[in-house]
Amino acid sequence: MSLREINFDGIVGPSHNYAGLSLGNIASASHKGDPSYPRAAALQGVAKMRHNLGLGLAQGFLLPLPRPNRAFLEAIAPDEDTPPALVAAAWSASSMWTANAATVSPAPDTRDGKCHLTPANLVTMPHRAQEWQDTKAQLDLAFGGEGFVVHDAVMPSFGDEGAANHMRFCEGHDAPGVEVFVWGRQGGRYPARQHEQASRIVARSHGLAPARAVFIEQNPEAIAAGAFHNDVVSVANERVLFTHERAYADQAGAYDAIRAAFPALQVVEVPETSVSLEEAIRTYLFNAQLVSLPEGGMALVVPSECRESESVWSWVETMLGSNGPIRQVLPVDVRQSMANGGGPACLRLRVVADPDAVDPRFMVDEAKAGRIEQVVAEHWPEQIDPADIGSDSLARSVIDARRALLDALELSELA
Repeated sequence: MSLREINFDGIVGPSHNYAGLSLGNIASASHKGDPSYPRAAALQGVAKMRHNLGLGLAQGFLLPLPRPNRAFLEAIAPDEDTPPALVAAAWSASSMWTANAATVSPAPDTRDGKCHLTPANLVTMPHRAQEWQDTKAQLDLAFGGEGFVVHDAVMPSFGDEGAANHMRFCEGHDAPGVEVFVWGRQGGRYPARQHEQASRIVARSHGLAPARAVFIEQNPEAIAAGAFHNDVVSVANERVLFTHERAYADQAGAYDAIRAAFPALQVVEVPETSVSLEEAIRTYLFNAQLVSLPEGGMALVVPSECRESESVWSWVETMLGSNGPIRQVLPVDVRQSMANGGGPACLRLRVVADPDAVDPRFMVDEAKAGRIEQVVAEHWPEQIDPADIGSDSLARSVIDARRALLDALELSELA
């Protein structure tokens, strides 16, 4: 068995819109009511997948979920007094951010030697709490082999937001690792979406030995500034933690806790004096893909907004000149996703597994990327205005577009 890290990117759904449903997500709130461009958004996402393929990385995808969600609409029994945001929740394309799809513990970390996946319950936000059952249906198909265990979501008493609050440190992706779970304390300006007990439940159900699980509190100041997930202020890969100085409630204590379990830790910390927390969140410097390149070394795939920030790019150039572990910084255009509060890291779920053990229908090569692009170009709406949400004509267009994609990818059982 040859284990590799596979990035499963979410294909941006045909109902992609800016309803501003995510409290604490500053980008989402600031673009509320703007027209959206689902076709452009999905093509940007496919271009990012092609970019990863060009780097020699293993690439997969997860599909948009059924929208509008008829069961959700029936459950809320809408009438003329129903808040528009509640109706818009049934149309949300937020499953595109597959960093929230699940938490993944690779086989080398677990007691039974299997890869465990737990879909996130996402209970903090109504537009996301409806996702996990349909997400699990995809995970059951993609990871249906005997080397995988797909769990149900954590009970809704405890909010779980998946891999966006989870990091893994290892000497190599196929080596045993240490998994770090980041949780938030309630009571601040914005809701802390990851509950400590949800993280501990996932670690236990995945069969992680206590020495392989570390639990760290996110900085309440970071949450209040708009870092609604840990992956807005930190990203990890193999030995390296790339993080902002104000990411954790006890920054030094966080480093000590990780080093106690994983002594080889290398920290690349961005100081507040170089890049403010607010600028890091605005540009999503840390909501990046930190990847190991086949030829050696690491690259950081960042949103193009980083290149346009004087303070961020100045720090990036300084880092690249320091001979540290991150050797390349590669901007990509995901502006449609960024406007709704998700950068390159939000758009992918990392799974360490043998690519041959994954259902091949969920793996991407150049030919399949082209097939996806063709369906998107032919069927995805070019533009959605706020007044379109809820219309029968848009509903038919969105449903037909998703069906065309399922047919093209031979995944019609997920209709």
